[in-house]
Amino acid sequence: MFDSHAFFKQRFAAHLKETSRYLRYIFNGHIAFAMFFFVSAAAYYYQQWLTNLPEDFPTAWIVGITFGLLVSYSPVRTLLKEPDLVFLIAAENKMGSYFRDALIYSFVIQLYIILLAGAMFGPLYFASYPDRTGNVYLLTLLIVLIFKSGNLIANWWMLKIREPGTRQVDQAVRVLLNVAVFYFIVAGEMLWAGVTTVLFTLVFLYDLNVSRKQPGILWDLLVEKDQNRMQTFYRIANMFTDVPHLKNRVKGRHWLVALVSRVPFANRYTFDYLYRISFVRSGDYLGMYIRLIVIGGLFIYFVPNIWMKLLFALLFLYMSVFQMMTLYHHHRTVMWLDLYPVHAGVRRQSLLKLLLQLTFIQTVIFAVLFLVMQEWIGMLAVIIGGTAFNFLFIQGYVKKKLMA
Repeated sequence: MFDSHAFFKQRFAAHLKETSRYLRYIFNGHIAFAMFFFVSAAAYYYQQWLTNLPEDFPTAWIVGITFGLLVSYSPVRTLLKEPDLVFLIAAENKMGSYFRDALIYSFVIQLYIILLAGAMFGPLYFASYPDRTGNVYLLTLLIVLIFKSGNLIANWWMLKIREPGTRQVDQAVRVLLNVAVFYFIVAGEMLWAGVTTVLFTLVFLYDLNVSRKQPGILWDLLVEKDQNRMQTFYRIANMFTDVPHLKNRVKGRHWLVALVSRVPFANRYTFDYLYRISFVRSGDYLGMYIRLIVIGGLFIYFVPNIWMKLLFALLFLYMSVFQMMTLYHHHRTVMWLDLYPVHAGVRRQSLLKLLLQLTFIQTVIFAVLFLVMQEWIGMLAVIIGGTAFNFLFIQGYVKKKLMA
């Protein structure tokens, strides 16, 4: 007899083994060092900033919007795969235990975000409302968990509806209500918090009523949602190690391709062209590069100490090189590259050249940011120090890593 609870445990064990293998590569020594540096520096300056917190600081809006978005984003991880569309449909009426376990698993793995947000906003909450006790904040976090479970169940019900527009409207309404509820709770407007909670309950019951009218489970939609989330995880893991399960996404970006693909027509520039095109069109390389520049720029702008600014500039240069060096293995499954009449050393040199160019652009952007802030010493230091760091790190560590 088919036991869906036992089947979920088997599927969960396989999923845990699969993800833990890549998590070991993601949270390696390099990332651990960067995370420790970020957390330590952020905690120090966060505490310093709270000592001079303005009285009119919009704490209620910031905490309310954050908690509202966190409880609204409650995806259901079913761990379903494509073959299940054939082999499990016949057992749909026996899958109740499986989907119950999937909902519990989805709730548990999303708790860490709530706990991190609660720990992060705790000092801000007490600095803004010193007259409130810790029990009040703990009660707020408990309400967050209740709304999190409610949104998770509502999302599961809405996954029985085929029309994406209906699901999007329902999601938008719940986002607005979630944000309103937590804004009023943090602001101390308990009457309005109660009113918006009643409205959320009505939407919740409406979702239940709509889901009961649906004929069955949309297996293809559940598989598609779960595969999309796994592909997102694989794309992140692919920045640290080879992921054979990754389905590479290719984007047009024709105007950007025309801009970066101007290289001389000669054998030694073959991989210059390939890596430039791959950087622009494949995966998330360009997006990651831009995000690191933006986040690094924000740290440089808001951190008050000039030496910490320089350290953050070097740290984000280091992270950019570390992330972009995976381009070397991006085409590992394409056997046609082995037929190119180009020496392997030319391939390595082309990637090293691209990394130097990308980090030089990033260094110039950081230097311009120092110039805007009128930090003349910082501008000179980031140009000289950043250029030296880029050259030594790329020609030293990265070159040896590619030759290994």
